[in-house]
Amino acid sequence: MSLSERHPLQLRAPSLLIGLLLVAPQALAAMELVKVEYVPFPSKDELRTIQLKAFDCSRENTAEPCERTRALADPLMDHPRLPAACKDAVWELLQVAKPAASNSFQRRDAIDKPARRLTVVCADPVKPKPSAPKPGTPNPSQT
Repeated sequence: MSLSERHPLQLRAPSLLIGLLLVAPQALAAMELVKVEYVPFPSKDELRTIQLKAFDCSRENTAEPCERTRALADPLMDHPRLPAACKDAVWELLQVAKPAASNSFQRRDAIDKPARRLTVVCADPVKPKPSAPKPGTPNPSQT
């Protein structure tokens, strides 16, 4: 079989292998750069601090606690692990945590509602631990 009668892939296989060997180290290096850093959920203390500042904003209706509330809550919008329900509550809080001309019940309630939800929807979800069977109860694997 002459060189001209060979299958086109047979002619290109060695050059493809050489190309892959040249590209592989660069691809591995690129994968190292793309590694995502683990970002923990906000602690209960952080969420409670935001919640208390929001309650201060609601009660006092002054610029300082409202600005502090928004400053503490804003980074949660960029947090990569928080669920959409949490970000909805944070967004709502960012929109309403501002001083108003009158400190009506509706205004206070509009701030307090998302603030109360923060500690529930933004907390690290607790994974249930498998419970040990009670003595005297049949084991599911035995039935």
